[in-house]
Amino acid sequence: MTEERNDHDVIVVGAGFAGLYQLIRLRQAGYEVRVLEAGGDVGGTWYWNRYPGARCDVESIEYSYSFDRTLEQEWNWTERYASQPEILDYIRHVADRYDLRRDITFGTRVEAMRWDDAAERWTVRTDDGRSRTARFVIAATGCLSVPSRPAFAGMADFAGELYWTSNWPHDGVDLTGKRVAVVGTGSSGLQTITAIAPDVGSLTVFQRTPSYAVPAHNGPIAARLDEVKPGYPEFREESRLSRLGFHCGEDETGYYAETPAAGVRRELDRRWSDGGLCFTLSFRDVLFDADANEALAEYVRERIRAKVNDPGTAEKLTPRTYPIAAKRMCVDTGYFEVFNRDNVSLVDLGEEPIERFTERGIVAGDAERAFDVIILATGFDAMTGALTAMDIRGTGGALTEKWAAGPRTYLGLMTAGFPNLFMITGPQSPSVLSNMMTSIEYHVDWVTTALEHLRASGRHRMEPDIEAEDNWVNTTNDVGELTLMPRAASWYTGANIPGKQRVFMPFVGGVGTYKQIGDGVAVAGYHGFELT
Repeated sequence: MTEERNDHDVIVVGAGFAGLYQLIRLRQAGYEVRVLEAGGDVGGTWYWNRYPGARCDVESIEYSYSFDRTLEQEWNWTERYASQPEILDYIRHVADRYDLRRDITFGTRVEAMRWDDAAERWTVRTDDGRSRTARFVIAATGCLSVPSRPAFAGMADFAGELYWTSNWPHDGVDLTGKRVAVVGTGSSGLQTITAIAPDVGSLTVFQRTPSYAVPAHNGPIAARLDEVKPGYPEFREESRLSRLGFHCGEDETGYYAETPAAGVRRELDRRWSDGGLCFTLSFRDVLFDADANEALAEYVRERIRAKVNDPGTAEKLTPRTYPIAAKRMCVDTGYFEVFNRDNVSLVDLGEEPIERFTERGIVAGDAERAFDVIILATGFDAMTGALTAMDIRGTGGALTEKWAAGPRTYLGLMTAGFPNLFMITGPQSPSVLSNMMTSIEYHVDWVTTALEHLRASGRHRMEPDIEAEDNWVNTTNDVGELTLMPRAASWYTGANIPGKQRVFMPFVGGVGTYKQIGDGVAVAGYHGFELT
């Protein structure tokens, strides 16, 4: 085996969906590339998130690569919403098919990056003590890849088994007949709770904030694949021009204020029976009009009450403190029905806050509850966490200092003062408000084309103008403020991380609009970027 070299054209950080596609595109363009990956294999979020019940909340038909028509045709998904093992199989298939692993160094975490202005190169230091250099660095580090791990008092005292959904053991965990606690009811918590409830002896759910969840109506997908595959290219292009980056029948949605009550109910019933995240697009003004938003929210509350037998439990599970879709919506496969089981109970942390962990279990309110296993589903330091976890220093200092009051980027692709450092689905791009696959492919293609343009014009340095960056930050903030989304204390704003500045981080204008802006910037000779 040839020893890996230290100097590269491009270093890519991360071997998830973004990193793998970036490697493919850069190879095609003739660049020498090294991918650095902390995990033991490809997969990114789907390598780490192996907890029970883990699955995607975007339909498999759309949550897949579109760059190779042969790949599209040869891969057959089995479910409407693919499970983590199937998604990981798909990513591994792609790595094998394109022989990607030969350019990936696994088990290697990037700790620091330094820009050398004289040499116009990045030096990348990893946890194995090694340093590598590259003209360009592309951070394909993911939006939900750095776990939030709150330290509860007494955690070290607990004598039972303690697990995080964000780093579940590869070999799984036998929970059969055990007394289990789950702390957290975001998407990871909901999926875990639903999956393990039938097997455990008892399950106690500790809920801080109830979640809006719509049914997945998951099932076999063979017939739908047969319908879509003949026209996959056109199907994908429609997704790229849509708001969320996947099909939601947006042409059929109207304005709530202009729709008679019977029509409102009919549309909500239709969307609910279809299932999935498209429910939030029942009407175009849901994120802008409080009455429209409340109509959807109350409809979901009504559905929750119909699913949960005990009225008191149903009320605790009913969200009332934030607009629907202002936090990431959950797609469930029987979550609310779990609370009709005799072995499942709910603790509302608003009424009974966790005081401490003990050797036996958890003290919440005035009561100590004993457990064999505690599972923590406490989310992620979203969008910026993976970037600020690395000590990145450009021409003007540290990235953490520049972003202390919130991320500052141009198009979510680059940040001024850090030349030749690109971000895939970075903050202030649609990213987490979209089908990540659609956004990943667009960013990777945009970055690759930009590098080819630099090379063809005899230039090798690129970074945003401060004015362009400031304008984009203001645009992102202004568009966000037009919506109801900042009214929720969500990970979209960093509210789940103590001490993190609360700023609405995604671009809410939609995938299609963002594509038009990004394409226009490129056609105009990369307007707003300095190329030297």
